[in-house]
Amino acid sequence: MNLSYTIQTRKNFRDLVKSLTLEQLNHIPEGYNNNIIWNFGHTLVTHQLLCYTFSGIAPRVSHELIEMFKKGTAPVGKLEQVDVNNLLELAESLLESFASDLESLDFSNYTSYTTSFKVTLSSIEEATAFNAIHEGVHFGYALALKKLV
Repeated sequence: MNLSYTIQTRKNFRDLVKSLTLEQLNHIPEGYNNNIIWNFGHTLVTHQLLCYTFSGIAPRVSHELIEMFKKGTAPVGKLEQVDVNNLLELAESLLESFASDLESLDFSNYTSYTTSFKVTLSSIEEATAFNAIHEGVHFGYALALKKLV
């Protein structure tokens, strides 16, 4: 399975996060309901839910992280630098784990899921392909937010 688009988008997103101050990452511009760091965390959690949870496999992130960044949430309070550093580490390590898990775990028991894009995912291959699009969309949101912070 080709993960190159997701890997590159994650790298670009990590580089963006690293280039900004904590204040910039946490800033929610007037008229918006989230910030750059929420978009970053959201992509990590969504990947876990789309690929692991719908395959019947426990996600590689905590329940607390999922509750903080899952679809339908918004930032609650400001993240500290230690939290940002944790997300940056997870962004890399989770993709490394996923590549390994694709070789060693059974992702074939996928429960179909219709996304907010009105796309129904029925396999790990479809979930992985869609995830690359999803991460690209949120990276785009973050780039737009950057102009406002």
